[in-house]
Amino acid sequence: IHTEVMLRLKCERLPSSHFAVLFSCRPHRDKTHVDWVKAYLLIWTDLQTYIKQHHTTGLSWSRTGPVASASAAPPSAPAGCPPPPPPGPPPPADLGGPCPSGGDSGPDPRNALFAALNKGSDITTGLKHVSDDQKTHKNPGLRGQGAVRTGPKPFASPTPRPAASATPTQKLPPVLELDGKKWKVENQEDNQNLLINNTELKQVVYAFKCNKSTLTVKGKLNSIIIDNCKKTGLVFDDVVGIVEIINCKDVKIQVIGKVPTISINKTDGCHVYLSKDSLSCEIVSAKSSEMNILVPKGEEGDFAEFPVPEQFKTVWDGKKLATTATEIAG
Repeated sequence: IHTEVMLRLKCERLPSSHFAVLFSCRPHRDKTHVDWVKAYLLIWTDLQTYIKQHHTTGLSWSRTGPVASASAAPPSAPAGCPPPPPPGPPPPADLGGPCPSGGDSGPDPRNALFAALNKGSDITTGLKHVSDDQKTHKNPGLRGQGAVRTGPKPFASPTPRPAASATPTQKLPPVLELDGKKWKVENQEDNQNLLINNTELKQVVYAFKCNKSTLTVKGKLNSIIIDNCKKTGLVFDDVVGIVEIINCKDVKIQVIGKVPTISINKTDGCHVYLSKDSLSCEIVSAKSSEMNILVPKGEEGDFAEFPVPEQFKTVWDGKKLATTATEIAG
């Protein structure tokens, strides 16, 4: 029909085309050009005659022609036609349905849905008739029954699983022994009577994971290390090297004799009781808090407590960085 209308409009414009022909066929024009224009005009004149003779009421199909095969491929669309519109969005996923598995689990229900949508108006042919006895407004007995759900199940949140019980930590046996030149004191719990005697100058003491215990070391030895202990006390006579407190909480150290250096690292809560012979001891601390040094006062065993600074101020003095301890103004 669109082609017929265009042809009729074209033919109705023949008078104007005649005017164009007369204008182009002036004497100074080339004869070849004039012949071409006349031949072009003759095309539309003959086409008008053909349409009036064979297609007066529009295009008609031959009833005696061959029947088109159902498997015949559709004609390819002309290059000038615009592309078809994109398909609509896919339906929402069924949140309550089963999760797809890696294997072949049968046909995808979404493919069946798309195939039904592509039927167009023929989709209603698959509907079945509902009789009056199945209608709630004509059969009051159906109103008392619950609605029958035929669609997918509604989404339901998964039942939370109970948290797995934490595996109890294995309690290791306590250790207090001499291994070569190292005294091992490990995994002691609530033991206030830990004692190391008969020490030598080349020996060291290593205490690890002790809790609520007190260790007493007699004699003179090389060094003592307290690692990962809580609420633990250490009393020793003399150390020629260093006493290290690492990763501890709430520990107390008392020097009976002399020690040159005490190092406190990553410890929260440490009280150090110095003797009169160890007043020249160096206290080195890093990443620690609540450190207090107690110095003997008088002859009756009294001590004066001095906190170790935890806050510092650093300034540039023109040549280097100068760091000084600061106090929090209360």
